[in-house]
Amino acid sequence: MGKTILVLGGGVGGLVTSNLLRKKLGKEHKITIVDKNPMHVFSPSFLWMMLSLRKPEKIQRGLSVLNKKNINFLNSEIKAIDVKKKCVKTDKETIAYDYLVISLGAELIPEAVKGLRESGYNLYDLNDVIKLENVVKEFSEGKVVILISKTPFKCPAAPYEAAFLLDYYFNKKGIRSKIGIEVYTPETLPMPVAGSDIGNSIKRMLLERNVTFNPEHNVASVNNRTVLFENGKSANFDLLIYVPPHVAPKVIRDSQLIDESGWISVDPKTLKTQFENVYAIGDIASIKLSDGKMLPKAGVFAHFEAEVIANNIAAEILGKHSLKEFDGKGYCFLELGYGKSGYASGNFYSSPRKIKMKKPGRIWHWGKILFEKHWMRKWF
Repeated sequence: MGKTILVLGGGVGGLVTSNLLRKKLGKEHKITIVDKNPMHVFSPSFLWMMLSLRKPEKIQRGLSVLNKKNINFLNSEIKAIDVKKKCVKTDKETIAYDYLVISLGAELIPEAVKGLRESGYNLYDLNDVIKLENVVKEFSEGKVVILISKTPFKCPAAPYEAAFLLDYYFNKKGIRSKIGIEVYTPETLPMPVAGSDIGNSIKRMLLERNVTFNPEHNVASVNNRTVLFENGKSANFDLLIYVPPHVAPKVIRDSQLIDESGWISVDPKTLKTQFENVYAIGDIASIKLSDGKMLPKAGVFAHFEAEVIANNIAAEILGKHSLKEFDGKGYCFLELGYGKSGYASGNFYSSPRKIKMKKPGRIWHWGKILFEKHWMRKWF
């Protein structure tokens, strides 16, 4: 008898999981992917879109295309997850499953900070970045504040890439001397989980570009073009670009799946939850590292985790013993402008952690461009 594998979320993890399972399993096994958004959006390209280097339609694909691969796509909002009855309720139907893969990502809640949504542009929201593109195009003088409102947040390099790219863009237009760029974050260093060497390296590059780095600043509120911090300090701005607070989606917060971290705790190697045949991957998963820090929320981890669980679910169904484990390895491009990128990689499970960054160069910039093209072709 065929099995039903239900995948929640059409982002990186859900897309990779469903594609790989379809390749490994016969048609008697049903694979369904559920997402309230009909489109898969390639968010790493938002930074290029901010500088008018990408069009919104070029970085999106309709998830309904998956139906042609015999992957059933249900464009529906998930209302409840019942792990005891092994079913998921959506606004259209209730679906029973044999295996459940949760890849719902994080919910972005700018409204959690008073005045934030009304005062700036969400760097991780497609519609806000579309608006931001026009604002950046017309911006000629004043202060740009890039604000990380709270940790953890997905794609830890993105706000720093935004600072580097804006520096490049305004320099290219010959107006950089008229524009200040400041970064404010609760972190002690950029990308702290990657280690102090990488954090200090990024901090040094920011200072070399005349971008002010302000660590250990927790935002309290935003009012009248001013960011107010819990330490009593403030920052005025003419343009505010922000990373909003992240939380688990409401359907997860209302379920039995959530733990004290506010996310779904999983086995670091198998991505299994405490519930039978239920897995969680990507931003929604909570994985504590050897030093007590948490595995960063990044698409690369969702991708590699998806490869592991797709292999293991298929192996279990087919009675094979070729099980895999997630080893904590990951990588990250760091866009710097001027046709160059940095590239950091390593094993986040190692102790001590071994993350290294290559010397910035054009090869890494082209690597990121090729990855974007490869992604859209491979999974659709």
